[in-house]
Formats: sequence, C-alpha cells, structure tokens
Amino acid sequence: MPKPNNGRGPPCRAIERSTPHRIVIVGGGAGGLPLATALGDKLAAKRRAEVTLVDRYETHVWKPLLHEVAAGRMDAYAHDVSYLAVAHWHHFRFRLGSVAAIDRARHELTLQAVQDDEGHEMLPRRVVPYDTLIFCVGSTTNDFGIPGVSKYAVSLDTALDAERFHRRLLAASVRADGVAAAGSASGIDIVIIGAGATGVELAAEIRQTTRAHAGYGLEHLRPAEDIRLTLLEAAPRILPQLKERIAVAATGLLERLHIAVRTDQRVTAVDKRGVQTAAGDFYPADLVVWAAGIQAPAFLAQLDGLEVNRANQLVVKPTLQTTRDPDVFAFGDCAACPWRGAGKDGALVPPRAQAARQQALLLVKGMKARLAGRPLPEFEFRDFGSLVSLGELSAVGSLMGRLIGGSLLIQGLIARWMYASLYKLHQVSIHGYAKVAFDTLGRFLRRRMEPRVKLH
Repeated sequence: MPKPNNGRGPPCRAIERSTPHRIVIVGGGAGGLPLATALGDKLAAKRRAEVTLVDRYETHVWKPLLHEVAAGRMDAYAHDVSYLAVAHWHHFRFRLGSVAAIDRARHELTLQAVQDDEGHEMLPRRVVPYDTLIFCVGSTTNDFGIPGVSKYAVSLDTALDAERFHRRLLAASVRADGVAAAGSASGIDIVIIGAGATGVELAAEIRQTTRAHAGYGLEHLRPAEDIRLTLLEAAPRILPQLKERIAVAATGLLERLHIAVRTDQRVTAVDKRGVQTAAGDFYPADLVVWAAGIQAPAFLAQLDGLEVNRANQLVVKPTLQTTRDPDVFAFGDCAACPWRGAGKDGALVPPRAQAARQQALLLVKGMKARLAGRPLPEFEFRDFGSLVSLGELSAVGSLMGRLIGGSLLIQGLIARWMYASLYKLHQVSIHGYAKVAFDTLGRFLRRRMEPRVKLH
C-alpha cells in the first residue's frame, strides 16, 4: 500500500485499499468531537473512511464552561452530550476507554480495561487498529510539585472536578449560614490560585452565584461580606497571557465585585488551614482552587518514542503530524505546534479553544488531502481575540481581525453575549443550526420553572 504524503512536497498517489481508511481520534473535547462529527459526515457517511472517536468518559461537556459548573450557574448534566448519540447521528464509532499504549509499527492503539463505579470490569483491554491516529486529549493541571496542592486544592480539569467543588461550596455556605443563625461570626474564605482566564472567570462567577444562593433559604448569610474571595497570581498582573489593557479592565471589574486581587504572590505551600506564599504572606482558606498552570497528560510521554516537550505536549509539524511518525497527528492543548507568522518565530500556538477549533477545521481538509494523495495543508493560527467572562451579565476582552484593522477592547453586556455565542458555535459544530436553535428556545422557556442556580 503506498504511503500517504507526509506533508509539503510532491504529491503521492491516492490511497488504494479494499477497506476504508481507518481514522482514530483520541479525545472528544472542544476539538476532537467537532472533528469526529465533520469527518463522520464528510468521509464515513460516504464510506471513504472509518472514523472512530475514543474517550475515557461517556459524555462531553465543553471545558470553557467548567467554571460555571463549579460556581453552580450551570448543571453539567443538563448540558452534557452523549458520545454514543452523536456517533449514531454522524456516522462515526465511539469507543470508551483510556489509552494504555500504541504500537506504531503495527498501527495499533491499546485501550485500558474499563470498570464501573463498583470496580467491576465493564470492558476488557482492547486493541483498536488505525491508519491515521489523531490525539486531541487537551490538558491537565500542573501543580509544579508544590506541597499540599494535590491534597488540599481542587482543580477544574473535568466536569466531575467542577461538580465536586460546587458541592463543597454549597456545604460551606450552609454551614456558615447555620453559624450566623446562632449569632456567631461566620464566613467562608475562598482562595483561587492563578489569575489566568479560568481563575478570573471562576472568582467572578462564584461572587454572583453565591448572591443567588442566599436568596434560596440562606437567610443569615451576607454574600458580599461573609464570602471572602481572594485571587492570587505569581505574575505582576492578572491575565498574563492576554493584552495588558484587558487585564486592567478585568481588574477594575473584579474590584467592583469585592474580589481581592493579589499579584506577585508565588504560592509555596497549601495546607488544611490555607495558602502560604514566597512573600511570607498567609491566606486562610476554607476552599482552595488551583488554576495556576497546565500541561498535557503524562501518558503522552510514553507513546512508543513520539517526541514531547517539557509540558508533555506532542511536538508537531505545521501539518499537525508528529515529528517522528507521519501517521500520528496531534492538535489542541496537547500539541506543541509552531506559531507561524510575523514576529512569532519560535513561539507555539497558545492553548485556546479557538486554536483547537481552527486546527480541527484544518484536519478535515488534511484528511481529505491525505486520502487523495495530495500535499497536506499547513496550519497558520489566526488570533481573533480573547474574551473573559465575569459573570452572567458581563465580560471583557478584545476582538482582532482585518475588519477592525487591529484590536478592539470590548466589555460589558455586549462582550458577555459574544462570549455566550462561542458556546453556541461549538454546539452548532456538533448538532447543526436547527437543533441548537430549538434547544436554545427550549432552555429559555424552561428558565421560568427552574432556580437560577444549581441547589444540590
């Protein structure tokens, strides 16, 4: 069987085989699920390829919304998507499981056995053959080995993590209300470590949702005074990955929400009492959230010799092929992809949802070219700006592009509407416009019959 073209260069003959080309996608996140959906519709439905999606969970929740789940404004179970259902609608296959190993010579992906909640084996260890393997497994928290973080802090890597924090927040609020009802001084100290987008969004969301919680029976809790929120950042300003003017605007909005922002505070330890910093400051905490760093999942460094960087990211070429195997691709947060363009030499594409979306669209074209034996397209990231949510009625960010001739700072309700539209675009990439329109209408009508926040 002739090899497909590995990238730029002379085209090769189209792949000829008696069975369809097997494309296996590992990771059903912001990039993986839309990619599987598009390839299922465009290739698998026409029997030009077999498309298989692998994920360790049975359902998908859009990761940029986990701060809303953690604060209680969104019920993850009302917004999750069944992989099996989407696979049925869009002509691809779904396989439940975590990656155990790959054999690049044999073109085989091995999945670990799957157990249920009671420890019984649901699915045995299995082998999934592939012709093209694509990794898009996102990122996980990097605690940099700081003592106490893994034991005492909550990270928001998954919907389960976000639900766990929400339950702790509710329990702490009920306890504090009970203490206040007995006439004693009360309150909750919440420390969020890391003032990137996740930390900033979570702090603002908690402030606004706890106000709503107080209206549902917590009669003695004063959210603005009794729920004390502190945001710690090691850098000189919050949102260090974004433009300074966005950080300045966000800082002002956080201050109006009575959220204490402390910069130049590098955390050195976390214990059951609170958070210690290198500056010698100690912040008491009932709840601690770690949002200070990310890395690719550790198992990527054990994949049959594929090249990774210090953050466990698979190193890829502009075609998104891994450097040591043209049949293995990677994109999204788990890929170290060169950022090509003026002044970007040596930089990597930033770990943002918009980058994963753009790379997924490129891979749809790339898989068509690969099957036809044409040169693969190369990825060029276009930064359309960044938006940071600051609660239900506000956001801040910048828009970038040719239409506005540079960048434009936006904030307030308009920015919030634009932030919400990003989730709608993600839903459209999976379900199509008609289904998303009906779903949006149904959720709007149900809002009058449901509490504003999740109360359990």
